[in-house]
Amino acid sequence: MRFAVMIDPQAFFEALADPIRRRILAMLLEHDELCVCDLHGALDAPQPKVSRHLAVLRSAALVRVRRDGVWMRYRLDPQLPAWALRILMHMQDGLGAEAIAPAPSVCAPGES
Repeated sequence: MRFAVMIDPQAFFEALADPIRRRILAMLLEHDELCVCDLHGALDAPQPKVSRHLAVLRSAALVRVRRDGVWMRYRLDPQLPAWALRILMHMQDGLGAEAIAPAPSVCAPGES
């Protein structure tokens, strides 16, 4: 049975207010899990900036993180409520394929 996590609608929509965070969420919808290095390469943004945006998404309970050696890997929270997931899917449709294609990975899974 899937239990939806309680998220604050205000924090959810504030997280969607930034174009970089929208692209991160769209990429995570498309790919189960991405490393920070994948995201900053695809977004053409400095790693600290991407990490700050990921921190906002974590605090809004939209993404989860796990450490894999030296890499931090992010994914959508699997317990997102259905209403939030539907909004993210519609948002992804509006962004187009070029906005969600990540750069080739520079960090291999399981590599430390």
